[in-house]
Amino acid sequence: MRKNLLTFIGGATLLLMHPWSQAASDLPPSAKVDMGAVEEVCSDFTPAKWREAQVIDGVAIQASRLCNPDNPADIAAFVKGTNGISMTTLMETQLAADAITLSDDIDGDGDPDKIIIKLEVAELNGHSPDMKDPTTTFDIAPGIQPTFWVFAPKTRDMSTLSIYEPIANPLLRVPSPVIRVEQDDVVWLVLENTHYLPHSIHLHGIDHPFMDHAGVGNDGVAQSSNMDTMPGQSKTYVIKPRQPGTMYYHCHVQPHTHIPMGLQGIFIVEENRPNNWPQTLNVGAGQVRHPSVAVLEKYAREYDLHYESADRELHELIARSANDPRLIAKHMNMEYDTTDATDDYFMLNGRSFPYTLRESLIEMKQDEKVKLRILNGHTEAMAVHIHGHKPTITHYDGVDNGPGSYIQRDVHTMVPAQRLDLELSGIDDGLHSFGQGIWMFHDHVEKAFTTNGVGEGGDISLVVYDGFLDEKGIPKSHGMSLAPYFTKGMWKRDYPIWQDYDEWRSLGLPDLKASYQPSKVAVQTVQPKRTDATPEAEQESSFVGNLLFGLILGLLSYVLIINRQLIIDRVRKLINK
Repeated sequence: MRKNLLTFIGGATLLLMHPWSQAASDLPPSAKVDMGAVEEVCSDFTPAKWREAQVIDGVAIQASRLCNPDNPADIAAFVKGTNGISMTTLMETQLAADAITLSDDIDGDGDPDKIIIKLEVAELNGHSPDMKDPTTTFDIAPGIQPTFWVFAPKTRDMSTLSIYEPIANPLLRVPSPVIRVEQDDVVWLVLENTHYLPHSIHLHGIDHPFMDHAGVGNDGVAQSSNMDTMPGQSKTYVIKPRQPGTMYYHCHVQPHTHIPMGLQGIFIVEENRPNNWPQTLNVGAGQVRHPSVAVLEKYAREYDLHYESADRELHELIARSANDPRLIAKHMNMEYDTTDATDDYFMLNGRSFPYTLRESLIEMKQDEKVKLRILNGHTEAMAVHIHGHKPTITHYDGVDNGPGSYIQRDVHTMVPAQRLDLELSGIDDGLHSFGQGIWMFHDHVEKAFTTNGVGEGGDISLVVYDGFLDEKGIPKSHGMSLAPYFTKGMWKRDYPIWQDYDEWRSLGLPDLKASYQPSKVAVQTVQPKRTDATPEAEQESSFVGNLLFGLILGLLSYVLIINRQLIIDRVRKLINK
């Protein structure tokens, strides 16, 4: 009985369905959105000679096939010290003459053991009282310029490329530079506060005494160690680290804002080896073009990977809210609430995709091993994933796990401030590597794929095998065109990323302003909409008629089903006659 009732109700409902539900017509055409000006993937940022392996003032510098490699003269200065290179080499840098001073081979093993490093504080994409637009600019992606505060090597000359170009000179950039010293070196880290707010340096995870020999605090925390370094003042941190590893340094003044603003960097203590000469600074992180003796014992190359993020409210609205430092301090410390913050920009070594392709590629060769040192400088946890590989974790927070505890996996979770040392192997066995090619790597927390919510962007970069790079260091990709990513319109949400996938722009935007005639009717002519002018009695009559027709058809169906056997028998008799 239930089955018969359902049949009756279903038949009646179908008959009562509005005829409009069966109607359809052609859609408007797709609009053609202009992509706008497209930057070159790699223009002539730097001389081609900078990419070559070379020796400067006795310093062996590895080749770097990147589009925008480091200045080899800078590398020589970072290895030998600004006091240990020729005047010609020093003049090819923008370093101050006392930026890095190396001296005193205390243990007699052929390398200096007393290191003096001078850091300043620079502001990028900030405002000047004399200018409306940002001065000393640094783009993380086309047209994207959050304000940052960074530690920077002590420099001479202009903060910009020239008086005509506001782009920051290469030494002033995000992230703060990677610092490298050797185990048991005596290190004087001098903070010369060239900014308009107080700052400090906390040596996170680095072996250092609470007080120095002069009885002054050495931990960089005003509440327990030493007063913050005020604008125009300097502070020297004295350490002699006994344990090697990948560590961290950052400002400890209002750390909930100063660290995200960019006052953070990787600090590496290299294992002690004879004639070691570590590269004291690695500005911008990325490839280390003069790896230490200890690293070269196991690895062909070394890369520093510094991940960080930025809240648009903090880095653009608050940091550029005034020209008066008192008002900036008021807005940042008394009004801004970091617990309501949302990260909008995600960067690897100071850039977001596609600019990461110019500076932060990892070059590989089959069967060789590469060392990666990774810092999570985000405000939240991250998950590093390298396509086509399963790297091995050798160190957590600078501590060697020991070969029996090395962990191999393809996603590496890291909490804020954590460091990992990874061994990336090119052995093509389906475990260490899936083979040669162009393999993406990124933070697998999905919002990190975006730049201010637009994707794909964020901290995406690539592992590229030998033979897959062109002469300018750009990957020979086999997928979609990269042109849209190198436009400002893409990051302003003006350009639909799939628009030009096919010639008829099937996934573009509908052109709502276009006048067009439908070429055909898909099912039937659309009935005119009912208007208020339609007589109410006619509307009721139509409805009652449809209802009665549905009921009659339903009853007829019910009668036929109930008497189906009798009807079948009579039909058979008629056929047999």
